[in-house]
Amino acid sequence: MPSFQRSKRYLLPTVIVAAIALFLYFRSQGDTAPPRYITAVAQTRDLEQTVLADGTIEAQKQVSVGAQVSGQIKALYVALGDKVHKGQRVAEIDDLTQQNALRDAEAALKNVQAQRASKMAALHNNERAYQRQQAIVAHGVGIRADLDNAQATLIATRADVNALDAQIVQAQIAVNTAQVNLGYTKITSPIDGTIVALPVEAGQTVNAVQSAPTIVKVAQLATMTIEAQISEADVVKVKTGMPVYFTILGEPGKRYRTTLRAIEPAPDSINDETTSSSTSSSSSSSSSSTAIYYNGLFDVANPDGALRISMTAQVYIVLAKAENAVVIPATALQGDWVQVVDKQGNIARRPVKVGINNNVDAQIISGLLAGESVIVSQVNSATKSSTRRMGPPPMGI
Repeated sequence: MPSFQRSKRYLLPTVIVAAIALFLYFRSQGDTAPPRYITAVAQTRDLEQTVLADGTIEAQKQVSVGAQVSGQIKALYVALGDKVHKGQRVAEIDDLTQQNALRDAEAALKNVQAQRASKMAALHNNERAYQRQQAIVAHGVGIRADLDNAQATLIATRADVNALDAQIVQAQIAVNTAQVNLGYTKITSPIDGTIVALPVEAGQTVNAVQSAPTIVKVAQLATMTIEAQISEADVVKVKTGMPVYFTILGEPGKRYRTTLRAIEPAPDSINDETTSSSTSSSSSSSSSSTAIYYNGLFDVANPDGALRISMTAQVYIVLAKAENAVVIPATALQGDWVQVVDKQGNIARRPVKVGINNNVDAQIISGLLAGESVIVSQVNSATKSSTRRMGPPPMGI
């Protein structure tokens, strides 16, 4: 009897612990919620795979009209926004200095021409004198030395005439140069276009000794060129002739469509590589971490003038396009498989053939129909047992 009491005393705690464990197990099993999924319905619509780039809008043709002579700007005949024609005068520089230079050159030319006329008269006289000496010597009555002197004088006179002819050419060149410089004071537009910049004012003095200062900028705005910065990771995918569209900040809903005309063979940074060899080693490490972009160029008509110089463009270069395609979110793909959910909530893993995948949406060529639902992701909902605060352990343990 004592042994039975001892066994009962040791068995009771074991039974209590086992009962509590079973209770906690079944409660956790009952409180665990079934898994929940986020699904998406396959749709029929157009799908594109594009390269995204930032672009800048520029005039297709823009010319900086500069002054080739120094002086004070006497008059400006245009204002910003004015339409001009090729050859139209846009500004004028005070031409007093150039007029004086032309008069001086013309006077020098006339002086040399007069010297030549005088020398030609002497030449004719010396020719006759030489002929007379030849006749006298031929009759045996003259002196040979007189003939030699007449011949030498004739040769020298002819040389003087040749020298004056060369001086006349030089003087004529000086006149032509002075005429050109005088013409430079009348500044004209080299193209048809619009005045887009006017960095000077009437009365301002310009110095054209080292470089031609810009008087006006003329641009043709009927057609604009967009320079799109294509990253080095994307430029290998892009080819000339590909469809392109872009939007601007002022009209984000309007798409301007065209085709890619050209891709520049080198980045803009090549123009900045003017440092000496002594600094090349220090700059190489920093340039290796700098993003490289190549300009893609395309043109678009601008009949209403809505596109302006230096506007920002959001550019989309179309690599591939599918119309009326079956499209699902790209996150629903598991390689070449998707998980399809039927109307009863049953889940089936199904192989599919994928077409365009732009990492947001994916085209399904076969294996899935429009209207079917696919699992995009699973929601890990918390169980009741994990959110319920546990009480103190039962008494007696």
